[in-house]
Amino acid sequence: MSNQEKDVFAQAMADVIPLSRGCQTLYLKPQERGDKSARREAQALRQENFLSTGFLEVIPCGLPLEYKGEGIQQGVLDKLRNGRYPPQANLNLLRQPVETCRQELFRFILLAEKHNLRSLLIVHGRGREDESHPNIVRSYLAKWLAQFEQVQAFCRALPRDGGEGACYVTLRKSAQARADNFERHAKRSR
Repeated sequence: MSNQEKDVFAQAMADVIPLSRGCQTLYLKPQERGDKSARREAQALRQENFLSTGFLEVIPCGLPLEYKGEGIQQGVLDKLRNGRYPPQANLNLLRQPVETCRQELFRFILLAEKHNLRSLLIVHGRGREDESHPNIVRSYLAKWLAQFEQVQAFCRALPRDGGEGACYVTLRKSAQARADNFERHAKRSR
């Protein structure tokens, strides 16, 4: 190093304060690329869970679960009820505490939307009495699913998929799926 370089270095370091001897230096392992994507995904899923656990009107065991969002045609619900939309993913809530069910459902719907899934199956169990635990979970499930704006409709499943102890759910198309659909049909019209 020449004298001129030493002088430039000394000027650049003039206002630097040395660390005290009592401090320890921590060397962290470099994070892998997979960790960053997993962290981003976890952060996206960490949104505020808006599903309420307040007052619950228990749905009697004999009354089937059914919901159709505003603007959804009856044909969509009929096809869903007849199993015409095969489930692309399923969630099992059997024998789970209500709070765990709430968190799992929230996470499941967000992941389904992220992966552009439209048709889901949720197994909640079937109770013989109105106040049984599976029927409480079933009643909360009906309340919670109606709170999602992504949910178009839901109804009880066919016997092959769980019958009264499960329900089919259909979600709205994601923005990406709508864009893909538009692009596919726009190419055909040219």
